[in-house]
Amino acid sequence: MPKENSYRLERDSLGEKRVPAKAYYGIQTLRAFENFPISGIKAAPVLITATAMVKLAAAKANARVGLLDRKKADAICRAASEIIKGGFRGEFIVDAFQAGAGTSHNMNANEVIANRATEILGGRLGDNSIVHPNDLVNMSQSTNDVVPTALRVAAILSSDGLLEALDKCEKAFRRKSKEFDNIVKSGRTHLQDAVPVRLGQEFGSYASAMKTATERITDARERLKEIGLGATAAGTGINTHPRYRYAVLAELSKASGIKGLKKAPDTFEALAFSSDFAAFSGAMRLVCIDLVKISNDLRLLCSGPNTGLAEISLPPVQPGSSIMPGKVNPVMAEMLAMVSFHVMGTDHAIALAAQAGQLELNVMTPVIAHNLLGSIGILTNALNSFTEKCVSGIKADKKQCAFYFENSAALATVLNLFIGYDKSTEVVKESQKTGQSIKEVVLAKGIMTESEWGRLMRPENLTRPTDLKSLLKKEKKKK
Repeated sequence: MPKENSYRLERDSLGEKRVPAKAYYGIQTLRAFENFPISGIKAAPVLITATAMVKLAAAKANARVGLLDRKKADAICRAASEIIKGGFRGEFIVDAFQAGAGTSHNMNANEVIANRATEILGGRLGDNSIVHPNDLVNMSQSTNDVVPTALRVAAILSSDGLLEALDKCEKAFRRKSKEFDNIVKSGRTHLQDAVPVRLGQEFGSYASAMKTATERITDARERLKEIGLGATAAGTGINTHPRYRYAVLAELSKASGIKGLKKAPDTFEALAFSSDFAAFSGAMRLVCIDLVKISNDLRLLCSGPNTGLAEISLPPVQPGSSIMPGKVNPVMAEMLAMVSFHVMGTDHAIALAAQAGQLELNVMTPVIAHNLLGSIGILTNALNSFTEKCVSGIKADKKQCAFYFENSAALATVLNLFIGYDKSTEVVKESQKTGQSIKEVVLAKGIMTESEWGRLMRPENLTRPTDLKSLLKKEKKKK
C-alpha cells in the first residue's frame, strides 16, 4: 500500500480527494482523469504548448492592466514558459475525450501552472493560497475563450509543417514533370485509350494540385488568426479589464510568434461557432481528395510489372508479399490513400461537432481539437514520407509509354480534321477488327503517306494546341 505521505489532501466544491504528493496537477484534474478513462489519448503536445502560451499572455496582460501582482505574474509566466519548452508534459493526464468545451484541459493547465508557480515562489505543491489556479492563473479567462484560442494557435503552429510538406511534394512532382516532359504516351479517359499526352504533363498536374492545396490551407489558416480571447464565458468579456482584450492579444502574438493575430470581429461568434475549424478541416479534406486521386493514378501507372500498365516504377521500399517471392507493392501510395481516408473521416466528425453547439457556446471543442490536430499531424507525416520514399524515386519506362502511344486507337482523333468523325470511326473499327495499328490502316487506305503521318504524329504536335491542317499543307508543298 502507498504510504500516507505519498498523497496530499485537496478540497474543491465537491469535497476532498487525495492527490499524489508530487503531482503538479490538482484535484480537478484528478477528477477528470477518473471520470474519463475513454481513449487513453491525451492532449496533443502542440495544444498543451498553445494553452501555456495563452496562460503566459494572460498573466502578462493582467499585470499590464494592474490586476495581477507582478511577482506572481512572473512566476506564472516562468511556469508557462517551462511548459512551452516541453516541460511537465506528463502532468497533462486528462483524456482527449472529456468534459464539454475542454474545461478539464483548461483546469489541468491552470493547476500545473499554479503549482509550479507556487513552487517557484517557495511554497509547497497544493497550496493554492500563494498562486490559485482559478483566481490567478485563470484570471480574466474562461475555458470558453481559452480552449478555442489555444486550438487556433495550435492549428496555426502545426500547419507550418503541413505547408512545408505540401511545398516539398509540389517541388518533387515538378521535378518529375520536367524529367518526363519528352516522354509521350497514350492518355486515358474512362480507363480507355484517349488522345496522347506527355508523362510530364500528367506529373505537372499533380504538382499544380499540390500548389492549389497549399493555397487552400493558407487561406483557411488566415481565418484562424481571428482570436476571441477576452470574451470569457459568453462573449461579453465579463470579469476582464477594458484594456485586457487588446493587451492579451499583443502578448499572445509575442508568445506564439504568430504574425497577424487580430481580435475576432464578433466575440459572441468566436465562442458560439466553430466554422473556422471546420473550414480548415475542409481544406485538408480537399487536399486528401486530390491525394487519393494521385495515389490511384500512380498505382495504375505502375501496375504490373508484366501484366499491367507499367509506364512508371515506384521505388521498392519493402517486400510486398509473405508468399509471392520478389513481389513489390506500391506501399507508399497505399499508405497515403489510407491516411487521406482517415483525414476525410475526421473532417466529418469535425463538421458534426461544429454544428452541435448551442446558444453561446460550442461544447464539442475537445473532439474538434483532437481530430483537427491529429489530422494535421498524420497528413504532414504522410506527405513527407510519400515525397521522400515514393515521388522522388519514380522512374519512367520510355519504351512502354511509346508502345502504348503508337498502338492507341485514339490516334484516329487526328483524322477528324481530314476525313471527318464518321470515316475516322471506320478506321478505328478496322484497326480493332484486323489487329492492325491505326497507322497501318491509314497508310493502307492511302489516307496519308508515311511522311505525312510522321509529320503529324510528332509528340509536340499532339500534346499542345497545333494547326495540324497547316502542317499537312506544308508537307504536301514540299513534295
